Amino acid sequence: MRVIDYNGTGPWSRDGILTRYAEHARRFRIRALRDLSPDELHRPETTWVYPVMVRVIEGIVAGDVACCEVGIEFIEQDASFPFGRILKSNTARALRRSEVLLPEQQERIRQRVASMLSSEYLPREFRQYAKLARKLGMAALLSARRDTLNLANPWVAHYLEYFAE
Repeated sequence: MRVIDYNGTGPWSRDGILTRYAEHARRFRIRALRDLSPDELHRPETTWVYPVMVRVIEGIVAGDVACCEVGIEFIEQDASFPFGRILKSNTARALRRSEVLLPEQQERIRQRVASMLSSEYLPREFRQYAKLARKLGMAALLSARRDTLNLANPWVAHYLEYFAE
């Protein structure tokens, strides 16, 4: 039987995400761990294992602070993932609607968005990151980093204007 696992290997494998979630849940003293088992589709010759991040996003929507932590770690990654663009966009969208983000988590999100602007790394999912960062407030951080931003880049200038509104 062939298994197609869309979770990959290493820290973003199924086991890697589940282990980190359990560590974060202990740190945040969450007693009832969320079931993050991925969806699986079984056919006679092939099994598909879908991304655990779908369950993490559901946890963010439900207000699980440990899922929020995993989600923030996910958007901090530059690596590409199967379904990465949509998963990262959906993660940022869920984080934007979350009411349980801690101040240090909010600051990590601001720092991530500011560093992406500084490096001019603006992938498609950056639009959702920008909406999230705008909700958290970016003006003070970007004014401090203004000298590191390439204002000649039209997209950088666009997002600076967006954050200033």
